[in-house]
Amino acid sequence: MELSRRVSHLPTAWMSLLRWKLCKTMAAIVPKKDAPGVDICGVDKYYYIVRSDLNCYMCSSNFNKGENLGIYSLHPACSNGDHYLAHEDDLFYIIKGNSFRCVSNMNKDEGAIVYPLHPSCQGGDHYLSAFGKFYIIYQNQGVYRRTKDMNTYEDGAESSLHPDCKDGLYYFGIKNYYYFMKPKNEWGIQYYKCTNFNTNEGGETLSFHPSVINFLPGGLGITHGPSAGVWNCIKTVKNDSKTTITWMKKISVTHGFEKDKMSSIEHNWNISTSMVLKTGGLSALITKSQFTFSTSYGGSSINTERENWKQTSVTEETISMHLQPGQVVYIWQYKLNLGSEAVLFCRDLMFKDDPKAPTVSPFSR
Repeated sequence: MELSRRVSHLPTAWMSLLRWKLCKTMAAIVPKKDAPGVDICGVDKYYYIVRSDLNCYMCSSNFNKGENLGIYSLHPACSNGDHYLAHEDDLFYIIKGNSFRCVSNMNKDEGAIVYPLHPSCQGGDHYLSAFGKFYIIYQNQGVYRRTKDMNTYEDGAESSLHPDCKDGLYYFGIKNYYYFMKPKNEWGIQYYKCTNFNTNEGGETLSFHPSVINFLPGGLGITHGPSAGVWNCIKTVKNDSKTTITWMKKISVTHGFEKDKMSSIEHNWNISTSMVLKTGGLSALITKSQFTFSTSYGGSSINTERENWKQTSVTEETISMHLQPGQVVYIWQYKLNLGSEAVLFCRDLMFKDDPKAPTVSPFSR
């Protein structure tokens, strides 16, 4: 690759003198309303986190202890659901619009049958199953409905949500309990267990294991720190002579994703061989996804698809420029951090004639 630019032709906007500062925004889990295709469900002794955006889901026997964490690919027919829940009949229910698909295995789409949702079961903010019934949460209205059958609304009834049960980011259930994830507080990311949404009976607060948090949307911002972009000066060139010179040399530039550094998030995961991963593996997909989230959730609101998500590599790039007598040029490279750690070295280079870092992100152009 050859870059040949005259510093005098750089746009004025790129010559800003402000220094980059680390983003101080608090990270948070992306709530269901802002994460299409993402949901949590459970049945009997197992819990599931569905990430349609990553085409996979996590299965665990204990979110609190991070036990038996398995990652499986999501069958295309089971992807992009509005809601996911599991029932004691060993079926998963995937809601899209005003219908739902029943399958016994989200990895294989086995035994698929589609039914229409009863009008009284439509338009819910959250869906879950527990105590042999289905529950539909209407968060804004502060109510929930329960029924034995979402197709017929058999034994349907509506009740008020207890005030402590209204602010869940996600709701899910197993045979004899309801759960809902609470917004992050001084104790971190937690979920609440109870037996009655109306009276908030049987309450218990549990924390998510870090290995589970890493898989949740926005989780890397909590375990590793918010993402932010920074320009790093990789080379300084100075003309000490009294005449104009043409400087042409090769410089070493690091490009790509710090796969070895980020693969640590997978250490407690048993990733199924059925997983068909894009370049960089699952850790790359999750990290790339983190950057797309807004700063409220520890992201940067950027798309990094055009970057190199393979293992980092060092390449030599030929740089050519004309330098006036006494002129100094600083060569900057853009990188993306999680917390204080650089995880993606971007391909963008910038030339400036002052030592202050650029302030314009290459992703904002």
